[in-house]
Amino acid sequence: MRFYVCGKRTLIAIIAFAAVAVGIVAGAAASASAHTVAPNGMTIVIDPGHGGADGGVVGTDTGVKEADVNLGVSLSLRHFLREAGYEVVMTRDKDVDLASGDGNFKQSDMSARKKIIEDAAPDLVVSVHQNYYPLRSVSGAQVFYAEGSEVSSDYANRMQNVLNASLGCDRVAKGADYYILECSEYPSVLVECGFMSNAEEESKLVTPEYQRKIAYAIYSGITGVLALGPAFVGIDG
Repeated sequence: MRFYVCGKRTLIAIIAFAAVAVGIVAGAAASASAHTVAPNGMTIVIDPGHGGADGGVVGTDTGVKEADVNLGVSLSLRHFLREAGYEVVMTRDKDVDLASGDGNFKQSDMSARKKIIEDAAPDLVVSVHQNYYPLRSVSGAQVFYAEGSEVSSDYANRMQNVLNASLGCDRVAKGADYYILECSEYPSVLVECGFMSNAEEESKLVTPEYQRKIAYAIYSGITGVLALGPAFVGIDG
């Protein structure tokens, strides 16, 4: 074994380098174990439609429940939004309904969703659903908004443009009288991600990969509309 004698300056340099190296490694480990994202001050409510006793529509070929696809898309959407610093509130994060067991099932379920929305006081509500139509050739994602709400209409139209570009569809946002869109004063959109009645689209909708693709498209729409705010004078964003 050989021993080498180094000068004082060299020894100090070696010690300093070692300290920096240890610091870098420790910092990287801390970063990996405690990944945090600075909040951006905005809150999104994600409402995965149906759930529990209410499975929604069923895939024509696969038999997969709409509620399961809704939840898959919504959980991916939550991930993307949290990574961007949004506060995310889910009306459900598992296969359950929100009905209390008292009175009308659907009314109880929807009332519970309304309360979650009102308690969250969000910048935007996004309800996630899947569509169904007797004519099996019909396909494509579509965004709905409450008729009479100019802010929601503007958000829905711009989000529809993002979905069209991202998912290769060609649809137009429409006004509708869905309860989830009208139950609160907060801007709300309902996204029908695709048609479970269309064989080709159904085969994609049931896969985690396509669910993530839809989620990212919705996420892109959300970040776009909230960054710009309502696109016309006289509306507070």
